[in-house]
Amino acid sequence: MRLFYSFAAGILLAAQVQAAPSAPQVAEAPLRAHLDFLADDLLEGRGTGQRGGDLTVRYLETQAAAIGLKPIRAGSYRQTVNMVGSITRPTTSIKFETGGKTLAPKLGSEIYVANANGTAETRFDAPVLFVGYGIDSPDDNWNDYEGSDVRGKVLIMMVNDPKPTAAEPDRFGGKSLTWYGRWVYKFEEAVRKGAAGVLLIHTTESASYPWSVASNGHGKEQFHLAGQGNAMQGWLHEDTARALFAAAGKNLDTLRAQAEVRGFKPVDLGVRVRVALDATHRPIEEFNVAGIVPGTDPKLKDEAVIYSAHWDHLGKSSTPNGPDRIWNGAVDNASGAAALLAMAEVAVRKPARRTQIFLWPAAEEHGLSGSATWVREPLWPLAKTVADLNLDSMNFVGKTRDIGVAGAERSSLYASAARVAKTMGLRLAPTTPDLGGAYFRADHFNFAKAGVPAFNVGSAVFSGDGAFEFEHDPAASTDKIKSFNTRYHQVTDRYDPSWDLSGMVQQAQFTLNLGYDVANAAAAPVWNKTDPLGRVKR
Repeated sequence: MRLFYSFAAGILLAAQVQAAPSAPQVAEAPLRAHLDFLADDLLEGRGTGQRGGDLTVRYLETQAAAIGLKPIRAGSYRQTVNMVGSITRPTTSIKFETGGKTLAPKLGSEIYVANANGTAETRFDAPVLFVGYGIDSPDDNWNDYEGSDVRGKVLIMMVNDPKPTAAEPDRFGGKSLTWYGRWVYKFEEAVRKGAAGVLLIHTTESASYPWSVASNGHGKEQFHLAGQGNAMQGWLHEDTARALFAAAGKNLDTLRAQAEVRGFKPVDLGVRVRVALDATHRPIEEFNVAGIVPGTDPKLKDEAVIYSAHWDHLGKSSTPNGPDRIWNGAVDNASGAAALLAMAEVAVRKPARRTQIFLWPAAEEHGLSGSATWVREPLWPLAKTVADLNLDSMNFVGKTRDIGVAGAERSSLYASAARVAKTMGLRLAPTTPDLGGAYFRADHFNFAKAGVPAFNVGSAVFSGDGAFEFEHDPAASTDKIKSFNTRYHQVTDRYDPSWDLSGMVQQAQFTLNLGYDVANAAAAPVWNKTDPLGRVKR
């Protein structure tokens, strides 16, 4: 009899191990309600350093408590993100001098500059260098700074990264943009090199957005993490750069071509710049919001899967912009923040083997600052964080027959995603070149830089090529999703009660299913051996 009971107990234990809990079902009603509220004028665009941001944080933490999420640490769902708000004052002047000529580009229309190190009055006179792409990458055997000491100098550089060639078709990601092409990297590298300032030459093609987006910050408060940044950083309109180079006897296109060749060295333009940059600064205390569903496995509960979605948008403008002064950010990213709440509401009822963390980072729109703070000061050990699944700007049109997982192919998360998609009757959308560097533009990337397998669980919102196949009226649905590009970071990104949120629920469900797949697996995800992010040691 004892043998029978032992045998039966063994069968029961095996069944429990094999039948790990599957993900519960996300409901549309709470998702829609959260989305409607988070995108409402009452929250004033959820601006960093603004009242609307304070209201959003309070809403998220009270909802987390009501849902049943446990605080990320004793008694609090918050993590402080220390930032500085800066406004470039109109008394600022930038003057380039060369060959007896003076060029004074107009702020906003020809040049955009800001101070990012907290200095109220920045004054200096410095030589100007053209440093190509401004990249120093040992992995790619590429150093645009080689042989030059750029300390105390102003650097002009291109955005994007070196183009592939017939001899090196895969250099710097081939057609895809790499981290080295992002403006954030270039600003950070200039700080590391000790430059006095940095200006990026803007083109719509290389930046993937028009000059109006780059110059949108002129006269508005900008935010950065406290204690970081350049004394002067900003953008130079291509026409302005061309005129400046010509005045110095240089040809911009010729130097651009030279910068495409390995071994390029910085070029002294024979230009000096007189900088008088006046800025107003104020300390900002923002907050990440996070809650957990503790894991059930005695050992695996010490590991965690993170679901993330930033809560912030561009806030409320102090000067009228047409009839509307509020950047509601319904799609970007009230949608992701709302989806996380709807996912958490059902996840608390059915814990997984590993702990699940629901994280709403602050200040994504300002250099991914909230997630950068989490990674720098993690409230859950990075060595015990197995994945980050991020949601940003979700599908507001309707169900699709496929799901976007761009970036998952860097790790074993791709195989997990394929398995989950199959169970849901979905295909994985084809992987296409990441021309705009989307992988490096959302909060998951800070986790990836820290060695955590991560990607943005995509929808059709930014699929300009129409790669996603909608179930209902595919042509009209594709046109509708593409139309969001005209509302991106505009006051017209508002919630519409007529939206078909079945696709958003589908996307949230896929993300939760994938999270459960990872949280219940025996082994944690791993990076591909060839991916440089896999070499990061946590």
